[in-house]
Amino acid sequence: MSRIKTLQDLFKRYRRPGDLVFAMSFFVLTLVLLAFLPSETTWVKRTKLFAQPAFWPTIAIAVMAVFSALHLIGALVSERIPGRLAEVIYWIRSIEFALWFMAYVAIVPVLGYLPSTILFCVSLAWRMGYRSLRWTFASILFAVAVVVLFKSFLQVKLPAGLVYEALPTGIRSFMMTYL
Repeated sequence: MSRIKTLQDLFKRYRRPGDLVFAMSFFVLTLVLLAFLPSETTWVKRTKLFAQPAFWPTIAIAVMAVFSALHLIGALVSERIPGRLAEVIYWIRSIEFALWFMAYVAIVPVLGYLPSTILFCVSLAWRMGYRSLRWTFASILFAVAVVVLFKSFLQVKLPAGLVYEALPTGIRSFMMTYL
């Protein structure tokens, strides 16, 4: 009996308060996937069960539904720990960095790869609290190194920025090819 109490104390101590929100979100996502399954996959006549295009996705989502339901039940019956909202806000804060990257991807076709990468690196360094001149130059150097590595050495084909169209012919062709 003392061992069960010890395990319960262990789970209680390390249990995160946002578990219920996560369990509910995951279960809802699973239900959405189940709802879309018939329109996204097909069952082909005269085909073996394991070769059916819909067989493995159906198995995967069904198993996911069972385990997400069990997780939700466990989260519903367990003791509540204060701090759920604080943890959920902490999760949402991480979306900020995905938004930073999406903004970067959106401005590359407009400004070009080099200016966008420099702007992105300096802005992100500033956002993270590295605001001295030393860190600004370090982020600019990093951005230039990334551009040179990807465009020149790895020869990754990226669209030239609309801003490059305003440059003189010789500089424009160099910028479009190498930067």
